[in-house]
Amino acid sequence: GVIVEQLPLRNIQLPKRLTEAIEEKLQAEQESQRMEFVLRKEESEAERKAVEARGIADFQNIVKEGVSKELLQWKAIEATEHLAMSPNAKIVVIGNGENQLPVILGGADKN
Repeated sequence: GVIVEQLPLRNIQLPKRLTEAIEEKLQAEQESQRMEFVLRKEESEAERKAVEARGIADFQNIVKEGVSKELLQWKAIEATEHLAMSPNAKIVVIGNGENQLPVILGGADKN
């Protein structure tokens, strides 16, 4: 008999259905990898947003601790004074109850 030790194969054509199956498998693997990438990206974005939200909450807590009712009233009175002195202010009506800002009628007359 004849013993074949090597047989170089060239120009092999697989059946069409087998070629299609291989291509479909490769496409499915690529789609799976793409979806994994998208998922990792979305998870990173969610983590970034959570960190940002914690930072905003911390900032708001710090500001809230430094702002008192008295400070807000004082700033409101300052703003009312600036409005009253403005040549554009004709009538300013602010506040209407106890411990509210005063009612200021008429502005500074610069004529």
